[in-house]
Amino acid sequence: MTDTLAPTPSKSERAYRHIHDRIAHHEYTPGYRLVLGAIADELDMSVVPVREAIRRLEAEGYVTFERNVGARVAVADESEYVFTMQTLGLVEGSAISLAAPLLTTEDLDRARGYNRRMRDLLDRFDPHEFTRLNQLFHAALFESCPNPHILDLVHRGWRRLPNVRDSTFAYIPARAGGSVDEHDEIVRLIETGAPALEIELAAREHRWRTMDEFIAARHGAHDDSIHH
Repeated sequence: MTDTLAPTPSKSERAYRHIHDRIAHHEYTPGYRLVLGAIADELDMSVVPVREAIRRLEAEGYVTFERNVGARVAVADESEYVFTMQTLGLVEGSAISLAAPLLTTEDLDRARGYNRRMRDLLDRFDPHEFTRLNQLFHAALFESCPNPHILDLVHRGWRRLPNVRDSTFAYIPARAGGSVDEHDEIVRLIETGAPALEIELAAREHRWRTMDEFIAARHGAHDDSIHH
């Protein structure tokens, strides 16, 4: 029998994973300057695959380019965050309400499983794992949306906020418990056949509460820095 080996990742893919992992784990923090030559030396490769990786990360929203500066880890713009979260609340709420009649018992059990694991993390909080499970929970509910246009808008919204999404619960850990409770309520509404509008509003308000608390925390931190 012939052994099947996983293909060796390309240099560009290795560079992408290297940079992406360091952004995700906050080793490269928002605003951090990505020096292509230094990264290439660290990975023992030329700058060409590193440049390709950074272009891919820019397309995904993790990196921005500034004239005369180069590549930096993206900094969350508050206005862009608010606009995206407002929009995501609307379109994801619609997607979940449209998906609700199509969700099977297995789908809802899977969503509950993710949420149980999120609840287990509350006592030993790991914001990155919590965020990963949070995305899986939401996807379990909205991916069955039968309207491909709405589903595409949901995917675009999630892609616009990679850096903020990964740091939201690290920034507002007190929000985590309420978020898990709201997940349980959304699943309950779906399971009991609640009206579509009730499901849509619950999902929308869930998203917007996270937005409101994140913005309030940022403003509170800003005010503290002024007073001190």
